[in-house]
Amino acid sequence: MARHLSGGISRHLILVLVAICWPGPGRASQQSAPSAAVAAGVVSEDNYPRLRAAFPGGVVGLPDIVYQSPPGFRPLTLDLYLPRRSSGRGAMPLVVYVHGGAWRAGHARAAGAFADFPGVLASLAARGYAVASVNYRLSGEARYPAAVDDLRSALEYLRTNAGRFRIDPDRVILWSSSAGAQIASLAATRCQNAGHGRAGGSCVQGVVSWYGIFDLRTLESPGQSATSPTAAFLGCDPRACGESAGEASPIAHVDASDPPFLILHGLDDRIVPSEQSRAMERRLREAGVPVQAEYFPDVGHSWIGRTPEATRRASLAALARTFAFIDAVFARAH
Repeated sequence: MARHLSGGISRHLILVLVAICWPGPGRASQQSAPSAAVAAGVVSEDNYPRLRAAFPGGVVGLPDIVYQSPPGFRPLTLDLYLPRRSSGRGAMPLVVYVHGGAWRAGHARAAGAFADFPGVLASLAARGYAVASVNYRLSGEARYPAAVDDLRSALEYLRTNAGRFRIDPDRVILWSSSAGAQIASLAATRCQNAGHGRAGGSCVQGVVSWYGIFDLRTLESPGQSATSPTAAFLGCDPRACGESAGEASPIAHVDASDPPFLILHGLDDRIVPSEQSRAMERRLREAGVPVQAEYFPDVGHSWIGRTPEATRRASLAALARTFAFIDAVFARAH
């Protein structure tokens, strides 16, 4: 009897509490009606609040800026590093980094053996430059010329937004590594001026190549070429589709109007032979294009040496040459 009574009271109390706490349809609509801004049409932009990162020296990083959304593909992004604002500073020169990865891998925040490549890019920005690092479509997503077109779109985006980011659109250098050097050098040697009355499109004032690829026709041996990363990038065996391989090879498009180059390569590179860089250096000199080159002994691709110290020494030496070249080119273009 007591147990039955207790259970009945418990159920009664539950019903009373539910009645008190549940507001009912009318009250719910009054208390929790949603409020949100509504546009006149469909909105496709990513309006997530802009993220910012702080780096030493007052440098601000703006990650994952969408510069293009090709139909049917992922949004393409870049990271932008901007130095501390100064009331006396005008528009800043721009350096754009293009990553490597055999066209099929890699991303905008890694290069070689550098443990903190965003920190490296921020240290360059601290010298008074805007620095962008670009993601592009990889060969598993889209074949040539997609990656080159993406770089051109990134450059156009940055120039279109030059006022917003305090960028000087007439002073731009491309810094690149490995397969990224093919993309950057092709954009530079096949410069497409947007006709703004300034250096538009993919026209730039300098190119830096680390262990770069310049001639896709001679990159691999015949036994490797049909299934190589180059074949995946081109969509054909580079030794069988000579026209496409030649069109995608920066060395085939060099002329006297090209910007100055800095070419750096390790002599023990077993992934991209240093002859790729030597041949490009010779071709640039023949065309009368200013070129600086240095070949590092006892290190291979990505500046990897036989010991950690050799890797560190070569990586820092390449970085020092790169920063000095960038400083010199921008000083002349001022």
